[in-house]
Amino acid sequence: MALFSLLIAILVERLKLLPVNWQFDTLMMRYHKLFWDKKSLKTDVAVAVAVILPSFVVFGVGLLINGILFDLPSLLLWVVVALVCFSHQDLRDIFKKYVQAACRGDVQACYRYAGELDCSECIDAVDERDLGIKVGQSVAWINYRYYGAVALFLVCFGPVGAVLYCSIRFYYDLNIKQNLSLPLIDHLQRLFDWLPSRIFSFGYVLSGQFSQGLNAWRKRAFDTRCSAKMVVTETALQAESLPEAGPAPVSVQPTLALLALSKRNFTLLVTFVSVLTIFGVVS
Repeated sequence: MALFSLLIAILVERLKLLPVNWQFDTLMMRYHKLFWDKKSLKTDVAVAVAVILPSFVVFGVGLLINGILFDLPSLLLWVVVALVCFSHQDLRDIFKKYVQAACRGDVQACYRYAGELDCSECIDAVDERDLGIKVGQSVAWINYRYYGAVALFLVCFGPVGAVLYCSIRFYYDLNIKQNLSLPLIDHLQRLFDWLPSRIFSFGYVLSGQFSQGLNAWRKRAFDTRCSAKMVVTETALQAESLPEAGPAPVSVQPTLALLALSKRNFTLLVTFVSVLTIFGVVS
């Protein structure tokens, strides 16, 4: 079910078939506005309940439909959760606008769209090439947070794990965007990113320049104080050879190179899951 759900979700996401109103962040925003507000999320317990509740609902639904009709409802649950968690059309639109702005030479628009890609850090670039490198690193980080980590949690822990990780990510981003000062959420995000980020970033080593990537990964992966973002972005940067010149605008060349690396890495992950499914390790 894991591999089938993953492949269906990738196909639907690439074809942009799922409406924005049914994508995870949109649904979570409705849930947040319906059940919570800034005052109600002032304690660790409240934040924990807000984060766990969506995955608890998925867990309950899974229990109710388990074993019914040859497990077809369970398969449908896997597929639906994968579709919702993997679709992020807003990020694709922002990245498309960034590339379009670079192609028409609008540097200010490039900086604006680059800042919208990753809300956790302000991009401080000295020139257009440096901007392209930093956006490329943001692409590698986004590829991990919105696709790689979700796939790992889906494969290892099923729909409940995928929804739990995405819920933590949603509240972590919401905390930054709206300056909510939520307790506990930073610690949860750091905890749930620690091991998956190191597993996924090793894929960059295997998908790019092995020796340089391995050296960067080894320096950071075993450092407990090193953030998940640092592990992913620095490994990706060292694992890919950035072009010195090309037909694309300067601010896009490094970005496209790191985007290609991210695509190879995710393809490697899907291939690995396929092999595990063939040998019966993944159901």
